Amino acid sequence: MPSKRVLALDVGTVRIGVAVTDPLCVFAQGVDVWNALDWRGCFEECLAKYDPRLVLIGLPKRTTGEYGPEEAKMEELAAELREAYPDRVFETYDERFTTVMAQRALIEGNVSRAKRRGRVDKVAATIILQSWLDSVSAGL
Repeated sequence: MPSKRVLALDVGTVRIGVAVTDPLCVFAQGVDVWNALDWRGCFEECLAKYDPRLVLIGLPKRTTGEYGPEEAKMEELAAELREAYPDRVFETYDERFTTVMAQRALIEGNVSRAKRRGRVDKVAATIILQSWLDSVSAGL
């Protein structure tokens, strides 16, 4: 039976947060944080481990709802990954405010500032993925 999992990436200039759905595609779970300069090997391991049918790439919008120069970078990345992995589906998804929400959740959880730095990207990826799951289940 083919996998129903979905993988989400919160791509930053320093780190990439990673989240994946459960096999039934009901909830999202943060799984890792990769170095943004050297992540392809980790990505391939993740593809092998979770076999996602879809990979979501967070698409940064400005608070006005408009896209900035980062949008072009993420669309370029999605196109590059589609070409490199033609057996997978790659889509972008709005990631507005996810880092702020992740920071807030970690602060409310009394996570120290030092530990937040390493976890915020994974939490942001989880928020992106759960938001997508909620929108799909709501039929949006």
